[in-house]
Amino acid sequence: MTTVDVVQFEIAGTKYALDIQLAQEIVEMMPITPVPKAPPHIAGIINLRGEITNILNLNRLMELPDDGDSESKKIIVLVAGAVGGSKIGMIVDDVKSVLQISDEDVDKMDTSFSKEAYIKGIIKIGNEQDSDKKDLVIWIDIGGILRNTLYESGVATA
Repeated sequence: MTTVDVVQFEIAGTKYALDIQLAQEIVEMMPITPVPKAPPHIAGIINLRGEITNILNLNRLMELPDDGDSESKKIIVLVAGAVGGSKIGMIVDDVKSVLQISDEDVDKMDTSFSKEAYIKGIIKIGNEQDSDKKDLVIWIDIGGILRNTLYESGVATA
């Protein structure tokens, strides 16, 4: 049985996860400088300890409703190697926890659906005895989302 660590976060009231090795750090929301004529999913840039970091609005990137409450929003900064060397952060509504999941905790999706929706699987967490009462967490393929969206918009390079 293999286990994987994932970062669990929330967008528009739904729980999502991404592979922890893609996350460099999680920072509190800070002022973002808008970039003129940028696509709607690019929120702007920030100066993070002397490094310019592109900030994406993950809600818009995944075509989800935007929660206007910015008090609990966080920025998940991705490892530069995961996105072609670019420094990229993603705005999420809240970061919940780091989960260690096993193969038994994940339901794999139909390949055609998972490729189209960028879903690696559905993680079931919670009550061990009652599988009907487990919370569902959508494990997203952030690499696939970024490859198909950011390379097209010129934010990242291959």
